[in-house]
Amino acid sequence: MKKQIIDLTVRQTVHVHERYVLLKLTHEEPLPEMLPGQFVEVRVDDVPSTFLRRPISIHFVDREKNELWLLVAAVGDGTRRLARLRPGDTLNCVLPLGNGFTMPQSADERLLLVGGGVGVAPLLYMGAEMQQQGCEPTFLLGARSQKDLLMLDEFRKYGRVLVTTEDGSEGERGFVTNHSILAKEQFTRIATCGPKPMMVAVARMADKLGIACEASLENMMACGVGACLCCVEKTTEGNLCVCKEGPVFDTKRLLW
Repeated sequence: MKKQIIDLTVRQTVHVHERYVLLKLTHEEPLPEMLPGQFVEVRVDDVPSTFLRRPISIHFVDREKNELWLLVAAVGDGTRRLARLRPGDTLNCVLPLGNGFTMPQSADERLLLVGGGVGVAPLLYMGAEMQQQGCEPTFLLGARSQKDLLMLDEFRKYGRVLVTTEDGSEGERGFVTNHSILAKEQFTRIATCGPKPMMVAVARMADKLGIACEASLENMMACGVGACLCCVEKTTEGNLCVCKEGPVFDTKRLLW
């Protein structure tokens, strides 16, 4: 898939949480094809401490409005600058990058999409694309508390949404791997993205249940094309660059 470097225009900035902002970006030309699980590298301007681009998962692509959505966690100088972007501002992006999730081959497949924190981002687009294929996903989303759950109304547009919170303020109390649905229903495949401890736990659970599992890794990725080697992950095939060989991996390939 051909990579492009383009200036996207901010159409809307939505503060969905005290730490998270949703950027809706557009372009005068039709946006390129993008797959669920791929990411973009964005240039952060006017921040002296931020020299390298920042990798951000593709959250959603609205073809009718020609919009690309990016869900940004404002946790450092660069991402806090992105959170201050306003309609009409320009954001230079390299896209699309990396390899995406394996999409269902038939409407009979039952996929469980498991996310935590800002890791829920790529799962929305995946769910929307699955719905287009006639396959309804089940989302299992976890957070510390009710106030940390993100974009639930958007997820509900594309499938069933199940929730866990560590304090029990919404959904079932505990971690995503504790949810009762895992004992009640069988799934053919799991896709997950979020904090590494969560993904490791999901991968081990999937292995125990004999379910195929893919994880989207969130290693720091400065170049996005496998040149800088800062995102290397140990795998059964040796050290691989997450930005080029991933970010989505079959968890059986990962030395977790």
